[in-house]
Amino acid sequence: MNKHIVFAICGCLFFVNGFSQDKNIEQLLNEIEQNNTELKGYQSFIESQQLENRSNNNLPDPQLSGFYLPFGDNTTDAYSEYQIAQSFEFPTVYSSRSKWNDLKSMELQTSYAQKRQEVLLKAKTLLIELAFLQKQKGIETERRTQSKQVFDQIQELFDKEQVGILDLNKAKIAWIQEQFVVEQIESDIQILLSKLKTLNGGNAIAGFTPSIDLSIEVASVETLWQEKLSNDPLLQELKAIETSSLQKVKLEKNKVLPNVALGYNYQGVSGSHYSGFYGGVSIPLWNSKNKVKAAEANFEYQQSNTQVVTTSLYTQFQETYYRYELMLEKFNEYQNTMGNLNSEQLLFKAYMLGEYSFMDYYVELQFYRNASDKMLQMEKELQLLQAQLLKHQL
Repeated sequence: MNKHIVFAICGCLFFVNGFSQDKNIEQLLNEIEQNNTELKGYQSFIESQQLENRSNNNLPDPQLSGFYLPFGDNTTDAYSEYQIAQSFEFPTVYSSRSKWNDLKSMELQTSYAQKRQEVLLKAKTLLIELAFLQKQKGIETERRTQSKQVFDQIQELFDKEQVGILDLNKAKIAWIQEQFVVEQIESDIQILLSKLKTLNGGNAIAGFTPSIDLSIEVASVETLWQEKLSNDPLLQELKAIETSSLQKVKLEKNKVLPNVALGYNYQGVSGSHYSGFYGGVSIPLWNSKNKVKAAEANFEYQQSNTQVVTTSLYTQFQETYYRYELMLEKFNEYQNTMGNLNSEQLLFKAYMLGEYSFMDYYVELQFYRNASDKMLQMEKELQLLQAQLLKHQL
């Protein structure tokens, strides 16, 4: 009987584990990308822009015109005429505009990639902050438990008249402060979860594992920058805009060529008529004036803008990289110094054994807690800086 109960419990645990899988940051980012309403709306906007661009390359509608002239001083029957014609730009214009539309489509795709990166970077930042808040909550919950134990001991000593009211009040205040810290962290966690729910299209974030493996080393600044040049959506968008502006110059040069019209014409009176083909060309004197120069000036501006923005981004990238390196060095120093000290637990044991007075214990405890909190804050800032450095990989 007991064997069957054990097997049943194990089977239930296996079943629960199979349906309660934790999700890491990458999995949640994929989920947010699929559900984010801003990205969905932007995809619809891109589709509408692409269709509009293609519609600009359509032929104009055919034109049907006719005349019926029954009045006047004439010796024949009423005169009638009708004509159907199709006008169009010079054929090379359509191929040139088609290439320009393709480049504009690529430009829109890079714009979407940039919007996607912004959304995912924001989500990743919130997930990193959430992970460290959950980590901090565990630490503060343990501190709250210790503060309660210290308060209970001081209360017992106070009841025995072995300590004064000042020590009792200080112990109680320390315990109340720790309770407030835990409650504040829980409130901050709920705020972050609400923001993540909005980014996730109104779906709550579930199954997030708070553990984050800190990558101690990143590639060199030049290696990362070359990756960024190849993959960063903002830089790709700049190149796409520059390429499409060059094609716009070619398009405007082709539009200088005359427009063409072809059709069928009928003219006649009763018993006599004429019919045949109609053709015509426009004389490109005014419509294309200064448009080529404007397109060339815009291309020169886009080239200059690409260079300026790229240089500015490189400067910002270097600044972030060197801040990361400096903070990583300091974090390693903190970690090497405090990694194996276990100072708070040792102090607590020493206090419980009576080796420290409450005031001595509290002063020493605050020193080590401040150092521990500083190290945790540095670890979080390292993750946030690394997210900025590697955002081109999103």
